[in-house]
Amino acid sequence: MTRFVLAINNCFAVKRWPNPEDWSNIVANELGLKIVQFSYDLLDPRTTEPALSAMISRIKRIINKYGITIHSTFTGLAAYSYNLLAHPDPLMRADAFDWYVRAIEIASKLRAEATGGHIGALSWVDYLNDRRREFLINAVTNSLIRLSSIAKDKGLKMLLWEPMPVVREPPHTIDQAKKLLNIVNSESDLPIRLCIDLGHACAWRVDRKEDLDPYAWLRELGAFSPVVHVQQTDGRADRHWPFTEEYNKRGIIKPDKVLDAIEDSGAKEVLLVLEIIHPFEEREEKVLRDIKESVEYWKKYIS
Repeated sequence: MTRFVLAINNCFAVKRWPNPEDWSNIVANELGLKIVQFSYDLLDPRTTEPALSAMISRIKRIINKYGITIHSTFTGLAAYSYNLLAHPDPLMRADAFDWYVRAIEIASKLRAEATGGHIGALSWVDYLNDRRREFLINAVTNSLIRLSSIAKDKGLKMLLWEPMPVVREPPHTIDQAKKLLNIVNSESDLPIRLCIDLGHACAWRVDRKEDLDPYAWLRELGAFSPVVHVQQTDGRADRHWPFTEEYNKRGIIKPDKVLDAIEDSGAKEVLLVLEIIHPFEEREEKVLRDIKESVEYWKKYIS
């Protein structure tokens, strides 16, 4: 039987509640949660000193006060704007490798057990060229294998690789995810696992119909995804809607079906991380109200 734990990605706090005192108070006292996935939109891994060390110390002090644990650190919207480890330019790929090294170091200092997220995006020109596409995907897997050694040395337990809804951002299909996981884990120094996102099964080109079914992703790969990003969506795009009455009428994500699909995968323990992203122009009162309603909705299914 799978053990489920409810958590939240603190991307909801980006630009709104950047102080750790504020987002920690919301997580612990208003949402009643104790586990956070930390968004690197709140602290870029390349923040310079003394700001970097000061903020890390402040975060650790505050989360200890509120009884919060940071499970993992994760790429946010800023890093998602970059090609990272699949950039067409080799020097830019090397720079992205350095970005991830720093992400690993900060995860370690925050006592997180993992880091990861968006790994790399191919350019359209490279995606259309079979030779270049294969070369760059190999470059991505080789980089992850090398990063696994650094992550192990820093005390992390795993790296997380998020399947994406874009064909240029591997993996975007179930079979591709299985293949790439096998490749990287055959040589990695610690486990490289998935972070399946319930809203990412919407790529415009797929191998089979199951690739467009979030429950199929969970059934086939849930045992290799110790973290699952939870959002409401209509299956047509990466919506990151809240689980409010309004969006639950439009959405396809049903908690009981999510839990059943993960159970079917044979997973032992899964962290269900709410990743709800409102437009920046949305009023803060509504953001907080929607997130509270979403947490209460999921708590009905997870003790």
